[in-house]
Amino acid sequence: MSDANQSQSNTSSLQQYQGTLERALFSTLNTLPCCVFLYINGSMMFTLRSKDLFCQTSRYVLLFNLLVADTLQIALGQLLYIMAACRVILTYPVCGTLTFVANLGTVISPLTLVLMALERYVAVCFPLRHAAIISVRNTALAILMVWAFSSLNIFTRIILLIVDDLPTLQMKDVCSYVAMLVGHASDIYDKAFACFLFVSSGVAVISAYIGVIVAAKSASADKALARKARNTLLLHLVQLGLSLTSTIYIPLLNALSRILTRIVLVRLMNVLYVCIFIFPRCLSSLIYGIRDQSIRPVLVYHLCCHLKLPVVPVRQV
Repeated sequence: MSDANQSQSNTSSLQQYQGTLERALFSTLNTLPCCVFLYINGSMMFTLRSKDLFCQTSRYVLLFNLLVADTLQIALGQLLYIMAACRVILTYPVCGTLTFVANLGTVISPLTLVLMALERYVAVCFPLRHAAIISVRNTALAILMVWAFSSLNIFTRIILLIVDDLPTLQMKDVCSYVAMLVGHASDIYDKAFACFLFVSSGVAVISAYIGVIVAAKSASADKALARKARNTLLLHLVQLGLSLTSTIYIPLLNALSRILTRIVLVRLMNVLYVCIFIFPRCLSSLIYGIRDQSIRPVLVYHLCCHLKLPVVPVRQV
């Protein structure tokens, strides 16, 4: 009987060890690309502040704001992931601060994409008034309004959390955004706000795209500028769609939980975390860094840690 108990104890210990080892493995595999993406985003932001051209051009100022929001989401999202993997239990105020600040970037990103789409629309449809309408001062005011609107959303969530009247400040599970939706009102508000945000953002970007297409058909339009603006707006629409995928993350997991075992679901969650949350937040740096002829050489210079590759002379035969 004692041998059976000992065998059962060893099996339980082995299962627990495998679980810990697997969590450490997945945490490492998720942290490595996260660090790479943070380095790329950081280099891109440093690039956009390294020259006066980037600081005094509206579209680069908007791009910098987009990168700040995406980087904020990546950093705080990875911090929450590591704490969840380590089974760290927080209090509601601490967890709420982390999740709500991360959620701030979730709102700022699509709204900044809308501003970037409108900037391209004005450049094509109102080229003579572009400098006056899309000035650096007006761009800064628009960014300030975006941050104020996002902060208002956070304050609303805090009020709903207070109204829910938590029985205790100590959480019973690991910190996550879903764990902060403790009441029915919070859940309804979250779904309604996400639907409103992305529907309105999608309509704004699509309308700007249609406006650019209509303007490109006119005889007075700059065909090359209109074609570049159209491709850029399509890119913004794709980015907006990738941001939208994060809103279906929880419903997708709820649907998969009915057909998959818990261990398979946990492994799939790690893959979806990188594909849905981490990777889309790095696309802005990669895409704009490669497409923009002004940014590309400076970005490569900073990514390579200011190293200058030696020029090897070619021998003529």
